[in-house]
Amino acid sequence: MSECRLVEAGQMGRVAYGRISPNEDLVQSVEKLCLAQGFRNAFVRGALGSLVDACMEQHDGSALVVRGPAVEIVSLAGEVRAQTDGSLRAALTGVVSDTQGQVYGGPFVAGANPICVTFEVTLEEWLPAEGAVTAPPLENT
Repeated sequence: MSECRLVEAGQMGRVAYGRISPNEDLVQSVEKLCLAQGFRNAFVRGALGSLVDACMEQHDGSALVVRGPAVEIVSLAGEVRAQTDGSLRAALTGVVSDTQGQVYGGPFVAGANPICVTFEVTLEEWLPAEGAVTAPPLENT
């Protein structure tokens, strides 16, 4: 069986540091920060903060709600991509810890992850080159 992977050429651009205010949504706020900085595409490079509650998508499409207050984000990774209609869409995945120290992971559901006190995030702009290069199929051995 063959697998095809997309490799996108480009270069890194500017770096922006942003603070998200209490009760603002994590995913939507990262999109807004990119819009404010003029980033059409970006990577999340670092983050620090907590959520009131966390809502993460599970493999079966259901949502896992982790109740707070103060659900800590242990790690956060993701990217923001320009859509064909000109809007931006953030895809953020992370690991959170509840008030008892249990950890959970997965993609954050947009509109369902309110910031607790404040949240700091570092974004790095991605400037894709014209067109994309598709790598040859990988052989399974």
